[in-house]
Amino acid sequence: MQFKTIVRSEHLNHHGVLFGGYLLLWVDEFAYIAALEDFPGVRFVTRGMEAASFTQSVQNGAILTFDVTQKKKGRTSVTYGIDIAARNVDSLECRPVFQTQITFCAVDEEGRKTALPEFPQKTDSSCRTCQS
Repeated sequence: MQFKTIVRSEHLNHHGVLFGGYLLLWVDEFAYIAALEDFPGVRFVTRGMEAASFTQSVQNGAILTFDVTQKKKGRTSVTYGIDIAARNVDSLECRPVFQTQITFCAVDEEGRKTALPEFPQKTDSSCRTCQS
């Protein structure tokens, strides 16, 4: 699954480049959306994220592309790999800037671990916002 966002001035740190906290927020959010798409109706919490290593700074106005791929499914958890590339608006060059893995755990209403469905369910195609 692929997501995109643009880096705006409110996302910058005191050095004038992307603040890493925003990148981590987007990683968590976009991977969570992928998990909800793969397992509709399941309640997830973020269990953990692999080490965060920022390889390059990202400038204001850059378009970030998040490639989110399911890597591993366990009994109660699912792990996604996230590869992030940046492209400056005045360039065609796209360069990798961040990579990590994030794991979500399925929980019930009381917050206790619960088993994931054996086979992912299909989303309701009658939902207007889901149609492309």
